[in-house]
Amino acid sequence: MIALVAALGVVAVVTGLLVFTVNSMARATFLLLASFVAVAVVLIGFGLGYLGTVVILMMTIEMMIMVVFMVMLMMNPAGLMPMTMVHNRRGSWAVALVVFGLLVAGVWLTPFPTRGPAAAGDPTLALGDALMGGQMLTMMALGLALLATIVGTVAVAVSRR
Repeated sequence: MIALVAALGVVAVVTGLLVFTVNSMARATFLLLASFVAVAVVLIGFGLGYLGTVVILMMTIEMMIMVVFMVMLMMNPAGLMPMTMVHNRRGSWAVALVVFGLLVAGVWLTPFPTRGPAAAGDPTLALGDALMGGQMLTMMALGLALLATIVGTVAVAVSRR
């Protein structure tokens, strides 16, 4: 199990870094999706099946919508022509190193709490209720609106023949 989590962690980091090295927004989108899916599978491996499944579903839908809009609206169809994904390389490296240093310091200097009493009931059900509680109707309507947007986008992008 530890080897699988470590391998998926490496996949998530490598695909996340590759997002900034490819010269296509479409390829970057699919690499970002691969990174999110690897993290979601790690969540499932940790026993957080609901949360991992939600991450997979949300990120897959989000990335597909992004690709559809890229194909439809960009002057560079599908973003397949060469381009650079990084601007201000030195500044971004400086910010990234500072943030990484702060995160590492936070990990080592934060006194993590000891484990408390076990939660009563099913924690997955409690998380689902906390996330969706009274908003299920809203999320269903939002899902239909997103579907209508995708269908409309494809209909506008396709020629009338």
